[in-house]
Amino acid sequence: MKKFTLLLIAAILALSAFVAGCGSKQPAAPAASDKTTIKVGATAVPHAEILNVVKPLLEKEGINLVIVEMTDYVRPNIAVAEKELDANFFQHIPYLTKFSAERKLDLTYTAAVHIEPMGIYSKKIKNLNDLQNGAQIGIPNDPTNGGRALALLAKAGIIKLKDGAGVNATIKDITENPKNVKIRELEAPQLPRSLDDVALAVINTNYALEAKLVPTKDALFIEQNDSPYVNILTVRKGDENRPEIQKLTKALTSPEVKKFINDKYQGAVVPAF
Repeated sequence: MKKFTLLLIAAILALSAFVAGCGSKQPAAPAASDKTTIKVGATAVPHAEILNVVKPLLEKEGINLVIVEMTDYVRPNIAVAEKELDANFFQHIPYLTKFSAERKLDLTYTAAVHIEPMGIYSKKIKNLNDLQNGAQIGIPNDPTNGGRALALLAKAGIIKLKDGAGVNATIKDITENPKNVKIRELEAPQLPRSLDDVALAVINTNYALEAKLVPTKDALFIEQNDSPYVNILTVRKGDENRPEIQKLTKALTSPEVKKFINDKYQGAVVPAF
């Protein structure tokens, strides 16, 4: 009887070891903590919308993308420089270059994603030829977009600028103003709302889209596709080679993103890759 009991105990122990061994061969589900999290600041439209397309692509790569929506053009770069964010996606190259130089920020960019043609809008007139003498025109008050807006007004024939003024043009560079228009410099997000008060406003496409304006339909005059103002993914210098940043860069320039931009914005936003 004692021998039988010992054999039974041995059998039970052997069976337990076998079951435990089989269980150890089952792959463990990846824990949430195994994922790498990156935080990217973005304006709502189209940047955050594009990042939402990228989010599931990165999920497959083990990266948790946190999108932080921001409403201004100042805080996103500072937040990246101060390491509150890993990257931002809201601006074009001339703006980054000027902002970084003025604030002495060590920032660069990786992906060149899309172009948002700036447009001239109005609630008061249907044709630029109907612009009245002395009319008020709203433009962005940040230097780069302000210069871009003035260049667009010059291309539309409303004003003329000093030769070579380029993206750094200011109101002082206006050399001809045949209709004596009054330029009002306003915060870029306020420009769609200013359409009730001004004859024209020169509006960045992201804010036009947020205001339910359709650039290809509602703009009286719009930049062409040769615009140098490509929107980019901005990172701290030295972070370009971080694996998660490289994967984000690749995802932002993927066929999925190109298709989304073309289908969603119908020419109001143009892929740059």
